[in-house]
Amino acid sequence: MQQKRQPELVEGNLPVFVFPTELIFYADDQSKHKQVLTLYNPYEFALKFKVLCTTPNKYVVVDAAGAVKPQCCVDIVIRHRDVRSCHYGVIDKFRLQVSEQSQRKALGRKEVIATLLPSAKEQQKEEEEERIKEHLTESISNRSVSSGPSLLTVFLGVVCIAALMLPTLGDMESLVPLYLHLSVNQKLVAAYILGLITMAILRT
Repeated sequence: MQQKRQPELVEGNLPVFVFPTELIFYADDQSKHKQVLTLYNPYEFALKFKVLCTTPNKYVVVDAAGAVKPQCCVDIVIRHRDVRSCHYGVIDKFRLQVSEQSQRKALGRKEVIATLLPSAKEQQKEEEEERIKEHLTESISNRSVSSGPSLLTVFLGVVCIAALMLPTLGDMESLVPLYLHLSVNQKLVAAYILGLITMAILRT
């Protein structure tokens, strides 16, 4: 009987499994200056890996080269060492190259992007506002013109009006509990949404 031979691995064609595929560093949070990439090896053979970067002067890669045993994974720690405002929003790229331990040619590669942002809180606020706008636009576009304002639209309008009537942060004379005091930004978002709802109702 002939022995089964392992298929020839073509250079550059081997899928590389890395998580996450995007690294986000936040300038205002020291704990977020360090991120972890996990490289998985689901194959029956060991892999060598190497981490390359488009801007190596901005990052420290702990164990930038090494090996992963079959059906195991390794964590690669990447630390941002140049946290300055001039780097905010700039997209850098890391490339993970893998090869068989006995060979030099790269069997596969995967790119991971890295971005430095000023603040995690700012990012969350922008994402929340974006989600509200998308949800509102969807609810407006999905309702038929003849049916009049939907219950969701009316409810959102009432919520926005209530939000605008609540006291602003820093207003000490109000009898309303402190946790119901809204920031100026939150009130601006409520006013913006209320404007969209009013326009949508007037068009019907």
